[in-house]
This record gives sequence, C-alpha cells and structure tokens, in this order.
Amino acid sequence: MAQNRLTRNDLVAAAITFVDVHGLDALTMRRLGQSLGVEAMALYRHVSGREDLLEAMVEALIDSLFDNRRMRQTPSSWEDYLQRVANTTKELALDHPGIFPLIATQPSQAPWLRPPLRSLRWVEEFLSMLQQFEFSDAAAVGAYKTFTSFLIGDLLLQVHSTNFAITDEDDHERSDDDSDLSEYPTVNELSDLLSEDHRQRQFDDALDELIERIRLSPTN
Repeated sequence: MAQNRLTRNDLVAAAITFVDVHGLDALTMRRLGQSLGVEAMALYRHVSGREDLLEAMVEALIDSLFDNRRMRQTPSSWEDYLQRVANTTKELALDHPGIFPLIATQPSQAPWLRPPLRSLRWVEEFLSMLQQFEFSDAAAVGAYKTFTSFLIGDLLLQVHSTNFAITDEDDHERSDDDSDLSEYPTVNELSDLLSEDHRQRQFDDALDELIERIRLSPTN
C-alpha cells in the first residue's frame, strides 16, 4: 500500500487482520508497517502509538456490530433485540479472539460504559431501543448492566476456550504429553465430561434465562 494513500481506517483494519493472523503479542508498529509496505514512522501520522492503535481497533470492532445483517433488521420485540445483539457480539468475539479481550481491558470513555457495549453510540442505541419497547428509565439501565455483565463474562470464557481448540490430529499427537492427573482422581474420572464442548447450548440457555429474569423484573 502506498504510503501517501494510507488512511487511519486502513491502518486500523490492517492491525485487526494482523492480530487475527499472528496474535496480539506479535503486534508492533514496525511489524505492522512491514506488512503494509511502509516505514513504522509513517504509521505515527495516524496514531500516537501502540496503545492508541489498540483503542482504535476496539472502537472499530464495536462499531462494526452495527453493520451486521442482524442489526440492520428491525427487531420485533425487546427479546428479539437482545437475541440479535448477543449473537452478533458472540460472532465478533469468536471471529477476533485475539482482540476481543481488549474490549474488556481497554479504558472506556466513561466509567459507566460497560464492555462489550462500551461506546456512547452503543449505549444510546441500546437504551433508546428498550425505551421504544416501553421500558422505564430504570429498567432500561438495569437491563443494560445485567446484559453486558452476562455477555462479557460468557464471551471471555468462550474466547479463552478457543485458544485451546485443537484438531483430532493434534489431539493424537499430544496424547502422550497430557498432564498427569494421577494426583487428582476426581478430575481424572470426570475429564471426558469436562472436555465436552456445549458452549453454544450453554450460551443460548443462559441468554434465555437472562431474558426471562428481565421480563419478570418488577421495574420492567
């Protein structure tokens, strides 16, 4: 990419792709510049440094949720809306497992902005949508806090699990290197059950339970 044509949006998009391929620890201004075919100093025309770049990456991913097909459709109910937001955010987390944890750890614009829906644009969208479905002010804010707590907790666990996902071939190759569980007989006995992957079902069940709790909330 020609240096004089590089824009901030290009830089941020390239950084997201770089982390998706190489991991967050590999991201440096020098390596990113090399991948773009420019000197690292050229990147500082658009960001002040790596931390500024990381924040821009987080903002770009959060804003990208609005472009998802689900989010462009008009929800039929507040329950439908929460389902759409939850599943769209889950897709983003699993598509970008190396970056998603930054959504929880990077400083936000205000202390009451809660990850993963941690932008002013998202809070405005979320609260106004619930008010359209006749939520009181207190109920809308309460739902935002409860919903984001569920999302960030569940999705961080899912992202963590993806770091240990291996193919059947890898599993076979590593079978001789498995940890010795002889000192942990209960864990050893239940290891197969512990290894079962029911993340999608557990996510759906937990989301249904959360929606039911919000529905039964006395302030709703």
